[in-house]
Amino acid sequence: MAGVGKLLKETRKMQKKMEALQEELTKKEIEISSGGGAVTIIINGQQEIKSLKLDPEFLKEDVSFVEETILGAITEAHQKSKELNEAEMEKITGGFNLPGMI
Repeated sequence: MAGVGKLLKETRKMQKKMEALQEELTKKEIEISSGGGAVTIIINGQQEIKSLKLDPEFLKEDVSFVEETILGAITEAHQKSKELNEAEMEKITGGFNLPGMI
């Protein structure tokens, strides 16, 4: 039974590290710019969009172009945030995949 106790202790230790990392990821921000600076998004490591800025001149463009550019910027921001999250989580888990934790 000593092995189970040790495993539980290590699991709790990893869980505390993961909770601290999740808190840290809410503070880490990534800035994504698209359309030559027409769209700027700030997103944190938890995939929460914190800011969206649009160049007023950009809004004079064709609506479908504006929509496509904004969507592209959001998609890129989300992907970069996800990559940051996964890289930081891997540091704790050592590449061990824990479903539902990332």
